[in-house]
Order: sequence, then C-alpha cells, then structure tokens
Amino acid sequence: MINHSNENTILDDANSPELDKKIMGRVSEDFVIVADHLKEASYQIRKRGFSENPIFVLTKTPVEVGQLLFSRADFKTQFDYKASFLDEFVQRKLIGEESIELFKENYKNPEEYSCLFVIENEFAGFVFVPYPED
Repeated sequence: MINHSNENTILDDANSPELDKKIMGRVSEDFVIVADHLKEASYQIRKRGFSENPIFVLTKTPVEVGQLLFSRADFKTQFDYKASFLDEFVQRKLIGEESIELFKENYKNPEEYSCLFVIENEFAGFVFVPYPED
C-alpha cells in the first residue's frame, strides 16, 4: 500500500480497499475490452523513450491530462482513455517532486500491469491492473 501524507501528492493507497467496488467493477469491465490496446500503447511509450512509467488516464469527463488514445465510442467502453506518463503528472503537480521515487518504487512491472489513473465523481487515484495472460 502507498501511504503518503503530502497533500500535493496523489498516491493515496493504490488499489485501496476503500476504492468503491462499483468503480473497480466498471474499470474491470472496460479493461477486458481494451487491455491489449493499452499493453501495446505501454510498449510503444517505453520503446520510443517517452517514459518508463506509462500512465493511462480513465475519465468520463474532459480533463487536461494526457493525450486521447480512444474515446468511449471507439470500443463502447464506459471511460475515455488517455496516455500520459510520470513526467506530466509531476509537471501538473499531481505528483509532488518529493514523491517521484516513492511512485517509481511502487510502480508495477509495465509488461505485466497497466497503471491506470481513474477519475470518476469524487474518486481520483491510481490502480494497477494485471494484463490478462495469453
């Protein structure tokens, strides 16, 4: 679990038990549909040297973080998916400078897990979801 008291840091207990089960259910339903696309996007982000820490932003409302990968209409999902990475989160002060190492320590292997930043209603936080095994 990630616990960090700095109010400038959004690292509030990744995969926390407080994460609304309905939200996690919606994320899981979508993830099954888009997992292969996210895995490929993660690979391309890392291969092209943009970041070793890809982050995918899931949202139902417009946000200024990331670049649109695909919208809800593309795959009939519940969320829009945007590609981002650690540097953008630091630049936008969503992750404090003092928490970069903490984030990297807790970042799961991008070959096996997708790092999702879910924004829905009052919830905004990181969730690591394993890619389905082939």
